[in-house]
Amino acid sequence: MKTLLCYGDSNTWGYIPGSGARLAHGRRWPDLLQARLGPGFRVIDEGLSGRFTRYDDPAGRPGRNGAELLPPLLESHAPLDLVILMLGTNDVLHLPGVDARDAAAGAEDLVQRIHRSGAGHGGGAPAVLLISPPRIGRLSPQLAPACAGDPGQAAHFPAHFAAVAQRRQCGFLDAARIVEPSPLDGVHLDEAGHDALATAVAELILAGALVLRPCR
Repeated sequence: MKTLLCYGDSNTWGYIPGSGARLAHGRRWPDLLQARLGPGFRVIDEGLSGRFTRYDDPAGRPGRNGAELLPPLLESHAPLDLVILMLGTNDVLHLPGVDARDAAAGAEDLVQRIHRSGAGHGGGAPAVLLISPPRIGRLSPQLAPACAGDPGQAAHFPAHFAAVAQRRQCGFLDAARIVEPSPLDGVHLDEAGHDALATAVAELILAGALVLRPCR
């Protein structure tokens, strides 16, 4: 059995656009990915609303620094075959002066931590699928006041995240080519988006496009 860890933010956690409630189990993209992959895989959902790549939450919420929390989670869930990373949205959404290149650098930091983790089989490293997050649309009046960054930077995610994946020899998927944020808040995926993302990830895995062994 292959074990996969999905490490992300509110779009992995299952934040419902416009309400902030959480999608029921079975409707989030990691759960849908499990259903598509079948019994030969175990998909672990580690999404957290408000998670950054390697920054602390300016609002002071604990545990949102993805670089700090990742190592114990890797150890907790080891041995892992694949870690799927989709982070960076909150970096540009909430942090003034942080651009798409910075967010990608934060993601690269996480990839390097995975490669050094020993959380794969036999003390090796899991493989990595790096997902460039979706675009950010027009922010809702409710969400906009809480966002001090530059949402337009999300349009530059694909180029910078693809460069990271190439440098680190990881799998890569551009979510912006597959899904759009809900117009209800401009950030979060609706149920159709979760379904489409799960389908795209499953197709990569089942087609053998990802080699489930440590990438160097």
